[in-house]
Amino acid sequence: MLPDRFGRVATDLRVSLTDRCNLRCTYCMPAEGLAWLPREELLTDAEIIRLVKVAVERLGVTDVRFTGGEPLIRPGLVEIVAACAELRPRPKMSVTTNGIGLERLAAALKEVGLDRVNVSLDTLDPGRFKTLTRRDRHSAVVAGLKAAAAAGLVPVKINSVLMRGINDDEAPELVRFALEHGYELRFIEQMPLDAQHSWDRATMVTADEILASLRSAYTLLPDPVERGGAPAETWLVDGYAASGGGPARIGVIGSVTRPFCGDCDRTRLTADGQIRNCLFATEESDLRAALRSGASDEDLAERWQAAMWVKRPGHGIDNPSFLQPARPMSAIGG
Repeated sequence: MLPDRFGRVATDLRVSLTDRCNLRCTYCMPAEGLAWLPREELLTDAEIIRLVKVAVERLGVTDVRFTGGEPLIRPGLVEIVAACAELRPRPKMSVTTNGIGLERLAAALKEVGLDRVNVSLDTLDPGRFKTLTRRDRHSAVVAGLKAAAAAGLVPVKINSVLMRGINDDEAPELVRFALEHGYELRFIEQMPLDAQHSWDRATMVTADEILASLRSAYTLLPDPVERGGAPAETWLVDGYAASGGGPARIGVIGSVTRPFCGDCDRTRLTADGQIRNCLFATEESDLRAALRSGASDEDLAERWQAAMWVKRPGHGIDNPSFLQPARPMSAIGG
């Protein structure tokens, strides 16, 4: 298992497959992109599969999510998912993606064992999408969502970040879009993980503001399903049913104003083989060097356990001593 000093046990592994991305979202990275990791520093497909195997078979991980950067641009993605589907006990597997390329890959990913996807979509307006992402690919994301649903990668979840004065007027319309198509929508507070280090709490749209906007258009009911370690607080949208039956749900992830650190069950593996015990960690533990120097699976598991044991009780964003991680979100993995 992967316990820490505060009684939490990590069972959810986020695996970053690459730090590269084919969008340039304004709240994530500059227009020119970033200095990408050298190829030789990235874990190979075989190394990723081995570390996931250690996590699942030796450390009790039950959920594996492949992230980036943009994971769909990793050439070996389908093969990695297929290999991880052969592990026993078989983990639940998902991908967090911007959706570009999902139309082409959805069926293949489902066939080899992927369970579901989370797709980032911050606006329904193609022009606004182009401004936010610096790329004219809105239609590709919408097509990717449809392909994921058709392939059975369900529930298809949408992640949306609202920004003040940019797209904060779209919350009710994003919900309408999700309800009409049978997707589950999650609003996420903008976090201090941008490469530019320009995040300003005063311009962040808070969870309370998001909920107020939603309640102006919908009646939200308490969700009877226990939240557990899930990052999203969820509500049922009165009068709406999800595709396939059951009530329609929406969620809000208030990472900044409503932190869920006390129930966090996540551990993270970066594309270059570093363990991060918190999204906002300022230190990492190197598994790549140990892996490449001949470490056994037992040794890798022990190193991983040591990294998680020293996890802090919380991210400390409200503490005056808080320091934004040197790595941006694209290099950490969501």
